[in-house]
Amino acid sequence: MPNPFTPGPSRWILPPVAGEVLRQLSATLVIPKVLVQCLLNRGFQDADSIRGFLNPRLKSLADPFLLPGMEAGVSRLLQARAAAEPVVIFGDYDADGITAAAILNQFLCDLNWKAQVFLPHRLEEGYGLSKGGVRKCLDRYPTRLIFAVACGTTACDVVEDLQRAGVDVVILDHHQLGPTLPNACAFINPHVGPATANPFLNLCSAGLAFKFAHALLKRLRELGDEAAFVYDLKPLLDLVAVGSIADLVPLIGENRALVSAGLERLNSSPRPGLLALKEIAALGEKIESQDVAFKLAPRLNAAGRLEDATQAFDLLAAKDIETARPLADALQQHNQARQALERGIIQEALSAIAAAFDPLRDFIIVAANEQWHLGVLGIVASRIVREYHRPAIILGGDGQVFRGSGRSIDGVDLAELLRNSTDLLLAHGGHPMAAGLSIAPERIVDFRDRLNRLLQDIATPDVFIPKLRLDASVNFSSLTVDLLTQIAKLQPYGQGNLVPKFCSSSLRLTGPPRRFGKTNTHLRFNLTDGKSTLEMIQWNASPNFAPPAQLFDLAYTAEIDTYREPKVILKFLDWKATAF
Repeated sequence: MPNPFTPGPSRWILPPVAGEVLRQLSATLVIPKVLVQCLLNRGFQDADSIRGFLNPRLKSLADPFLLPGMEAGVSRLLQARAAAEPVVIFGDYDADGITAAAILNQFLCDLNWKAQVFLPHRLEEGYGLSKGGVRKCLDRYPTRLIFAVACGTTACDVVEDLQRAGVDVVILDHHQLGPTLPNACAFINPHVGPATANPFLNLCSAGLAFKFAHALLKRLRELGDEAAFVYDLKPLLDLVAVGSIADLVPLIGENRALVSAGLERLNSSPRPGLLALKEIAALGEKIESQDVAFKLAPRLNAAGRLEDATQAFDLLAAKDIETARPLADALQQHNQARQALERGIIQEALSAIAAAFDPLRDFIIVAANEQWHLGVLGIVASRIVREYHRPAIILGGDGQVFRGSGRSIDGVDLAELLRNSTDLLLAHGGHPMAAGLSIAPERIVDFRDRLNRLLQDIATPDVFIPKLRLDASVNFSSLTVDLLTQIAKLQPYGQGNLVPKFCSSSLRLTGPPRRFGKTNTHLRFNLTDGKSTLEMIQWNASPNFAPPAQLFDLAYTAEIDTYREPKVILKFLDWKATAF
């Protein structure tokens, strides 16, 4: 009997075509019907909402004081400045946490706060506002005010200890709430607000840091502070863009406005640290969201994954290019070491999983090895998810406990699974698609069994079939440079606004594929639908990669190749035999 939970070929999903709506909106907005279809797929149903999406503006941002806890946080920071009281920004070691700390530190120091930054060490203190991290922080920077950024939401016991010791805590965080909220003097988290019509719900910590700076600036201007009247927040937006893209938050609503303006800033007036990082990553003049996601963010993350994130923070805070370049070089070396480490662990994990995987039993994959480095477990989990289309939790040893990272698939809320396994865990937290945890080694087998029982009860076979969601079916003749220029108005791409995906039917090759690249692992094809011919690229193709023998349908992304003269080029996603 076939296993209903065994992944098969990707299921292509095309949205219904609303012909009359397409025609009306296309005529009203004077944009192509294909672009209208892409916008309808993203939930925009009327001309006004489409105009707002295609023309994101900072002036559309909501009042930062609408964030729960913002008033209390601003008041406590103003009190600190009035008393010349030192503020310690307690951050996180990933790109979002580092950029959030850099935003707040730059803003506070510019406006005469006495601010310092402490970033915990991944291996020594672990994530968040931990007891060990707080102890080390206060030993290094004695203070009566800790400003916890990108962490603290579930650190109720630590916050209580600090308050009893006379240390106030302001928390600015975007992670999901636990069963109880920390008793901080200010707790700013968008999840405290409503679950719908909440403009702040998708902000990461870098976005929240910008909102906090905006609120503090507004209040200073109300109080007549002269420096506040001439202070410009826009130079902070490059950091907001980097943190938001790196944290994979949906690039819609406030995030779209912030990231659009931030990328513009990154391209026109980059700070020395990001300029040095662009140089080391060999990026061109124009930086897009994909460049941040795959070139800049991994290098910023690399130091915190392997050692200490302080070098990444120092890079972002560098005042000149001479200071920044050696720091960028160091991050490049960390990133290369991270890549080598990651490759080894991925191979070990894939081998171990393949030897034991049972599709009838393993609705979620849990793999553990005490030798696996904690800093790359999230990346490894992502790779396992791509290979098996199953949620995956990868665990590494950390003394007497195992710590790990999980990644999920659409339809499986990983954070909810962990909440239903609290009795087996030492700690956990995260989001539906990504989470972290720590667990005693003797509990791992029970934990794996619990998760699989939970998923067996709630999951349907459809969840475990990979789905390729396409935007529209198009003819080759309509794929012009002009059309793709119009579709590019959807940028910046990211979570919640993915690169548009298209399909075309009844294609054939006009000649054999051609391999290229240093290792000959990439392929070029010329394809025709009988009327027009286009070129397609398949990156990292397997040695026996070949299309169906007969006519085939193709799923792809399309972009403009500007080498020599602009032309349309396709990037392979999937193909299948044409059905007749």
